[in-house]
Formats: sequence, C-alpha cells, structure tokens
Amino acid sequence: MDTIDWLLGGDPAIRWQVLRDLLDADPAEVAAERARVAREGWGARLLAARGDDGQWAGGAHFPKTEPTRPGQPWTSTAHVLTELRLLGVDPADASVRAAIADVARVTRWEYDDEPFFEGEVEPCINAALVTNALYFGVPVDAVVERLLGERMEDGGWNCEQEHGSVRSSFDTTIGVLEALAAFEREHDDPRVREARLSGEAYLLERRLMRRRSTGEIPKPTYTQLAFPPRHEYDVLRALEHFRSVGAEVDDRMAEALDLVRSKRRDAGTWALDVVHGGDAVNDYGPVGEPNRWITLKALCVLRWAEG
Repeated sequence: MDTIDWLLGGDPAIRWQVLRDLLDADPAEVAAERARVAREGWGARLLAARGDDGQWAGGAHFPKTEPTRPGQPWTSTAHVLTELRLLGVDPADASVRAAIADVARVTRWEYDDEPFFEGEVEPCINAALVTNALYFGVPVDAVVERLLGERMEDGGWNCEQEHGSVRSSFDTTIGVLEALAAFEREHDDPRVREARLSGEAYLLERRLMRRRSTGEIPKPTYTQLAFPPRHEYDVLRALEHFRSVGAEVDDRMAEALDLVRSKRRDAGTWALDVVHGGDAVNDYGPVGEPNRWITLKALCVLRWAEG
C-alpha cells in the first residue's frame, strides 16, 4: 500500500495532519478532518477520560490513583493536555473549551498548590505548560518570563539546575524551545527570539545528539523515536522543532537526518522504537511495528530537509 494511503487509513488526528503537511490540501478539507479529532478515536477517548471534578486523574502532574504499570503515569491533566495538543484537537471545539475552563478553575500543582496556568517550578514542566496553554488560548506571560530567567550559561536549560547542575540538558532544552517558539508565534519579543536561538545553538553544537565534550550520545533514547515523546528528547523531536520554526537546514543536522533516513523500512514506513512507560489513556502502537505517528513526522521532517 502507498505510504500516504496507509497514513490516511489511521485516526483523524493523523489524517488531518497528513492533509495539511504532506498533501497541501484545501484548508476547508483540513479543518473538517481536524474537527473529527474531538469526536472520534484518540482525541475523543482523551476528552472522555476527564473526571467529574473537571480534570484528568484528579491531579495536575500526578494522578490520585496508584499506577498499575511501571514507569511514570501519564493519565493526569498536564500530560493529557500535551497529548491533545499533539493530536491537534481543535482548541475552538466546545468540549475542549469546557475542559480548559475547568482546568483553570480547579486544577492546582501538587508542589505548591498554585493554580495550574500559573506554572510550577521546574522548567521542563513549565515548558510543556506554556506550549499547551498557548495552544489552548491561555496567556502565560509570567511563566515565559521565568523560563527566560532560567537559561544557563551554555545557552540551554536543565530541570536539575536547582539541584546544582551547571550544564543544560537535551531533554529540558527541547521542551523550552517548543515553548518559546509557541510564544513567538503570537508575540514579537526579541528577548524570546534570542533565547530560542541560543537554545538551538546548544543543540546544533552537539549535532542534535552528542556531548560536546566527548562526542558520546548521552542516552540511548536520543536516537530512539517515540510517540508521545513525553519529557524525553530524541533527534526526530529536535528536527521537528527546527522544521516548525522554518530554520535553514544546517550541516550540523546531517547526522540526525541520516539517522532518521536509516530507520525507514522498505515499505516506506518507520517503526516506533520506544514507549516511555506508565499508565496512559491511549496506546499508539507496539514497539518495533510500523507506526503512523513516527512515519508522519519523519516524512514531514525529510520533506522540509530535502526541499
């Protein structure tokens, strides 16, 4: 089967992004398909999982119930909002607007009991919050200011800074870059652009996957393609970011691009390499099998990189 036809045989969340990003379809057709995300499949299941208290799993970052699977549970409010954004659910949908209003009203962070959209203390958590909040139309300027103030000397960010770390991390930096890019789409702030460029330089200096000091790959997951990426970094996520901001293809991306190309199977698909475990609402496919999300994202990145 043709790869595009195979992608179009998937969930509405996949189909509308294929229409937009790979087929350059008519905007009305794209919008009609996108509208189905809140009503069918993965998106509908996420929205239906919201509790009677207006939030997911009774908490901001941590569910109130004990996890049944090893790993971090991904069923709580912050993580579900990230998934809804990645699926591309329409923020204007009535059920989505109602959910965001409830979260703003009742959800508070476990760490300090602050309201959800006022942010937490760790930049990795706040980065996801900013990206999600802006997607759903909630202003979070104060949280962005905090992220700007937490940039480290090497140009990136690290959640472990408060515990004494003096070097940035790939994982935190990519999350903050996504947040700053989301803010830039709505605000003309040269400070945000400068911070984003410094974080991108941090990744490029490391060829998107290697320690600058030794050339080693810090974690095996950096070369393993995942969906959803959760708090983890991988080269496809980094390349997606550069594509999303319209960056010029840089020679320092070459190794990461070659890695993505090397993972393409004979049938024209890509497999899911790893699942960042724990309880979750949706199962996006088994490890080692062709995966529509990874295939879609890889094709989008290569389309950008190869013109």
